[in-house]
Amino acid sequence: MLRPIARYGAPFTLTASVALVWLFGGCRGPDVTIAESYDAGSPPAFVEPDAEAPKPELALTEYCPLTTCPMPYTTCPTSQYPCDVNLMTDPKNCGACGFQCAGSGNATFECVSGKCTFRCTESNGIRTADCNGIVDDDCEVTLGTNDNCNGCGDRCPDPNKPCIYDETTQVGRCGCKPGLLLCGEKCVDPTDDDEHCGACDHKCDPADGGAGSDGGAPPANAYYGCQKSECGHLRCRYPFFSCDGDLSNGCEVSLLSNEHCGACNNACAPGQTCRANSQGQPECMCAPGLTLCGKKCVNLTTSPEHCGACGNRCFVVGSAMNQVGTCAYGYCIQECRQGWGDCNGDPSDGCEVNLNSDQRNCGTCGNACDVLAGQPCVGGGCAVHPCSEGEEEAR
Repeated sequence: MLRPIARYGAPFTLTASVALVWLFGGCRGPDVTIAESYDAGSPPAFVEPDAEAPKPELALTEYCPLTTCPMPYTTCPTSQYPCDVNLMTDPKNCGACGFQCAGSGNATFECVSGKCTFRCTESNGIRTADCNGIVDDDCEVTLGTNDNCNGCGDRCPDPNKPCIYDETTQVGRCGCKPGLLLCGEKCVDPTDDDEHCGACDHKCDPADGGAGSDGGAPPANAYYGCQKSECGHLRCRYPFFSCDGDLSNGCEVSLLSNEHCGACNNACAPGQTCRANSQGQPECMCAPGLTLCGKKCVNLTTSPEHCGACGNRCFVVGSAMNQVGTCAYGYCIQECRQGWGDCNGDPSDGCEVNLNSDQRNCGTCGNACDVLAGQPCVGGGCAVHPCSEGEEEAR
């Protein structure tokens, strides 16, 4: 009787031809185990796989001082320290030493990826653009006109639909939005505009209800204005409002009050004050821990403009270089600007050391690079590179 043999975890039947090959030392396949005795009720035997070989430990990389400038840093004739110029970002050495990006007119220049690029600026609501691609004349076109409404070549050919610039969305368009009326240079809603009620320049008389109006003299804090393109309807004067919904008895609450801040019964929390925010909307200001200074809520313990008290501004004392006045726990202190340090302990010359480039004070005061080897300080760290075979032997 032929015996089943376990191979790769699955039993198969040993045939006569296979048995002869094994007996006379013929070609062999993968190692198998033949059961000495066969028990139909027992599972076949298997060979346990070898345990996984241990992985070799990764060797640690040794680093040696770098004696040349790593890209994109270099040393220029105006350099104070070796490798203190980044040719990719330095506007005075953009792409090459001495190649300076200078802004003028309606543009500001920056060094981006080693090339001088300029950005068109906006001043007093006047937007500009570079439409001819010539750097020498900066941003030569003023946007918001019929020839260049929202961008270069964006024309508004219809004189009845001139270019209108929306300050809120900061997008220009030809003509007013549907439902609005162009009066002068402004788009208005004629259905409720008291100056242009139903038509341009049709102004409502706030004291005259007129025929078909609500009638009578306007009650407290109310006036006759425009509604549904008609004058003579009672309206509340800002910031007053009628919380009971009855305009006949006037507008009884102020939406700038602490009890009704911006809406009826919207009371401010204790310690807060209802004031108009930067958009002119009523808002409960000054959460706990903040103080109202002018129109702004500030933390008197940290605000450099209001340190310890409203209006107490932290200034830089004397002519100290690279310092800023900061506020800590309500007291003004002098601190170094980022990347600078006071390494000599003399407050009269401020923060005199450039921690980003000084080889003897790299990153922090006293942290010296290998100056004799010419190792530069780059970005507040002593420059290194993986050691070569020769350098490792020398170490």
